Amino acid sequence: MGKVTGFLEHRRVDEPHEKPEARKQHYREFIPVLPDHAAQIQGARCMDCGIPFCMSGCPVNNIIPDWNDLVYRQDWEAAIATLHSTNNFPEFTGRVCPAPCEEACVLPINDDAVGIKSIEHAIIDKAWERGWVKPQPAAHKTGKKVAIVGSGPGGLASAQQLARAGHDVVVFEKNDRIGGLLRYGIPDFKLEKTLIDRRMEQMAAEGVSFRTGVYVGNQRPGKGVPDWATGTIAPKKLLAEFDAVVLAGGAEQPRDLPIPGRELDGVNFAMEFLPLQNKRVAGDAGVPDLWATGKHVVIIGGGDTGSDCVGTSNRHEASSVTQFELLPMPPDVERNPVWPYWPTRLRTSSSHEEGVSRDWSVATKEFVGEGGKVKALKVVRLEWKDGRMSEVANSEFTLPADLVLLAMGFVSPVPSVLAAFGVEKDARGNVKAVTEGNGCYSTSMPKVFAAGDMRRGQSLVVWAIREGRQCARAVDEFLMGSSELPR
Repeated sequence: MGKVTGFLEHRRVDEPHEKPEARKQHYREFIPVLPDHAAQIQGARCMDCGIPFCMSGCPVNNIIPDWNDLVYRQDWEAAIATLHSTNNFPEFTGRVCPAPCEEACVLPINDDAVGIKSIEHAIIDKAWERGWVKPQPAAHKTGKKVAIVGSGPGGLASAQQLARAGHDVVVFEKNDRIGGLLRYGIPDFKLEKTLIDRRMEQMAAEGVSFRTGVYVGNQRPGKGVPDWATGTIAPKKLLAEFDAVVLAGGAEQPRDLPIPGRELDGVNFAMEFLPLQNKRVAGDAGVPDLWATGKHVVIIGGGDTGSDCVGTSNRHEASSVTQFELLPMPPDVERNPVWPYWPTRLRTSSSHEEGVSRDWSVATKEFVGEGGKVKALKVVRLEWKDGRMSEVANSEFTLPADLVLLAMGFVSPVPSVLAAFGVEKDARGNVKAVTEGNGCYSTSMPKVFAAGDMRRGQSLVVWAIREGRQCARAVDEFLMGSSELPR
């Protein structure tokens, strides 16, 4: 907790944002960290609530009241130690997490939540600035080797924990840089990639090895999945060389829209569009020419990926940006009606603030083309009753479109990877593995474990970190018989 009466004395202080018209001119982050005094006020608002629901609302179970109190007392070094005890990468979650902890905070019952995410952001940025984030190499080596397949937040969290336990860890990534979704799925204006690079330096100093451009599997993933691998390695070879393998490749298979006109030029998956811009920002030459500049852009899908397409299209100076959602418009409620659980509520992202036309309960019927290129969409309005949708009679309309981006979510991990390892799948096509009890995170194949979106389906960065950490402990127990790693 912070100050006993702090929640009565102080109002929530939000992080400042650069104005939309200014931030659309660049790809840098535009949310500066809270000054010390503002962070102190936020920490002071953490009340003595008795049961810290914020901790249970947080997937990694951050010890939020403790580091809120430490920030209130301006003991920043102790705050980062507490934060790092549960979260390997608070610089990622402090920027891109939707903050379910704040929805679980007690204050929003009748007030604004403590700005937990902004405090986390302030703690980790100060820790890097002050040089408090240092490598933690293992005191003793175990002689055991672990392969991590995938370098997103789950794979990196698992790799760091296992390296600190003394194992020799190698991270395999099919793309040309480490980071997975963090690197090529999230735009730089939400998460600058230098944040990943400095964590890689720390992990390398802890003994983690990175191998990029290596696809683990027998058959390449196909359209809609970023793949810049220059070589492959068969799972059989990996299993022969390593004592354990962690599958942490994420849920990368995008949901398609197989309607008339799908083959037209200009109809693309979001993950064919977003990674290219990240590569341009990184300074890569020869990036394929896929731009929204001067085009009427239609984004199908109302989630985070769709929002990222909105922000990127605006920076490309699109002529117009429209975002469709199949589901009805959520309610715009002030207070959480299902506290402390995550509410269904209308959410407006920073990218939406930069300019977009949003429309709900709309289904796309056909992509209309001219000369092999998409020129328009035929759409129809939907009516939802008892969770079922039906088309509204005589509601069809046509919308101009030069670029259509499919951002309708991800259905599963890359099926060919799972087939190559021979692991059992659940009903949704994810790797089947339990998260509790003996043998947790282990798959149906000996020595093979799974964590993150590859096991649970598409989810949040913070859930991937949680599962990566817990999976690391399970692997350590498998290799050594017991583990001192935190769960």
